[in-house]
Amino acid sequence: MSLVSSSSVLNRSFVSHKHKKQYYIGGSLLRNSTSCLRCSASSNVFSHPPPQRNSANYKPTLWTYDFLQSLKNDYADVKHNDTVTKLREDVRRIIKDEKGVGSFAKLELIDDIQRLGLSYHFEKEIAEALHSYVSFQRCHGTTSLHEAALTFRLLRQHGYDVSQDIFERFRDDKGDFKACLTNDVKGMLSLYEASFLGFEGELILDEAKAFTRMHLKQKLKENQLSKELFEEVSHALELPIHHRIQRLEARWYIEAYSKRHNANPVLLEAAILDFNMVQSVLQRDLQEMSRWWNGMGLAAKLSFSRDRLMECFFWTVGMAFEPHFSNLRKGLTKVTCFITIIDDVYDVYGTLDELELFTSAVERWDIKAVDSLPGYTKMCFLALYNTVNEMAYDALKGHGQDILPHLINAWTEMLKAFLQEAKWQRGKDLPSFKDYLDNAWVSVSGIVILVHAYFMLNHNITKEALESLQNRHDLFRIPSTIFRLCNDLGTSTAELERGESASSIVCYMQETGSTEEYAYKCIGGLLDETWKKMNKARGLDSPFTKAFEDSAINLGRISQCTYLNGDGHGAPDGTSQNRIRSLIIEPITLSNI
Repeated sequence: MSLVSSSSVLNRSFVSHKHKKQYYIGGSLLRNSTSCLRCSASSNVFSHPPPQRNSANYKPTLWTYDFLQSLKNDYADVKHNDTVTKLREDVRRIIKDEKGVGSFAKLELIDDIQRLGLSYHFEKEIAEALHSYVSFQRCHGTTSLHEAALTFRLLRQHGYDVSQDIFERFRDDKGDFKACLTNDVKGMLSLYEASFLGFEGELILDEAKAFTRMHLKQKLKENQLSKELFEEVSHALELPIHHRIQRLEARWYIEAYSKRHNANPVLLEAAILDFNMVQSVLQRDLQEMSRWWNGMGLAAKLSFSRDRLMECFFWTVGMAFEPHFSNLRKGLTKVTCFITIIDDVYDVYGTLDELELFTSAVERWDIKAVDSLPGYTKMCFLALYNTVNEMAYDALKGHGQDILPHLINAWTEMLKAFLQEAKWQRGKDLPSFKDYLDNAWVSVSGIVILVHAYFMLNHNITKEALESLQNRHDLFRIPSTIFRLCNDLGTSTAELERGESASSIVCYMQETGSTEEYAYKCIGGLLDETWKKMNKARGLDSPFTKAFEDSAINLGRISQCTYLNGDGHGAPDGTSQNRIRSLIIEPITLSNI
């Protein structure tokens, strides 16, 4: 059941106390509380002068309610079901083709299927094909640089223990990559992509990344590549495959694949139809969330904040695009909408006194806490309180799990980090680089997003997993750090203009005396190192399901996408709008590829 109107906020409450929990159906408690608050708020207007308020001058949303409700994707029609079923069976037969067992052509086929966005339908078949390929290679080995690099990338991606030593034979006696490799652009491109799956301390992969990046950039400058290869190299240098969100990559790759002379028509047709059918599911989810957000009324009442429903929904698609994760997307859209609104309360609008009251109210999670809150934060608190309680109630009703304490703890942890940043900002106090990062990986909101994602994805919670969640396992900490570093790299300039002084860039400059350009370079290097930690954490045995592990690494990917060329969430530009259109709004037709 969704909260779709202001009155529904008052229709159900789930009150939690430290030593006792009570569940109430009905709104008398909330109505009585709010009626008292109106009197209190009105009297305060005459006893205290209004505080000075800041404004970030955020632009209004580009995606109106009427526009979103008007979306109609013809691929939602059941008439396509028979066609897509047949195409999937055809692809399944191609993967299982015995003539290609163990061959490199089969590996290239798997890479195409993954990049076309089809692999989630064929996980079992792909796993079997990779197992056969590994068995075959133990006897035969790889030959070309392209084959070695693609083998490394795909096998490590799928959890195989493959060593960086596979690239030793492409280095000379001095340990440098052989100069002749610069003539093999396809091989260099594959090696470049493979290098991003490295772990800390894998120096061969570090050298491979530097070597290929330098020479691929040179090839672009020389402008002697075919149009197809030029586009592939430019795309990779902008952002490697491993750091891209899957569905947006599928859209790009479908177009690139369609131009290949050896494109498999079955794969291409299956990919186009699958993309459009998934898009129809996304539009349906988005329309439901649009109705929910319109009914909440927060964007209209809190005009100082960002109205970013579409950008929040886009974020959740980056974390889990598959149709069967519809409930996850909708739940996380609610979570990220609240994060965006409340972040603006702390960063822009609220006074320190108000922020301390709000933080305390959320930590206590007591409906009576609204008595102490000013009017605009009452709305935030009541909306958050009822929405989170509803999620907890659904988990209790459906699976017998009391997840509310974990959700409250995640929100409280984040708001305390918000408050610390607000104190630094209001006090014109610049923390040390370490103190900033220790707080910032929490304040970026990744923990809140991933804790909610964990409970939405898992209905059989183990003791080991719960302890790992409470201790903020690396699969919570590392994606949040990636999120923070990407955010700072994309938003630091705009935040400085608004007077929000603390960021990793500024703190690093202050501590080291370096230039802004050098600080950006160093934070970029730290981001690369953090991705290596993410690769390692994902490969280790963990108490979490694959679905959650995928959502964790996808949090890093959507962060890279959103902040690649600026603040694609808070201040979306034409590039951000085009991403959204291509992923959610516009289906693929033969005319636009």
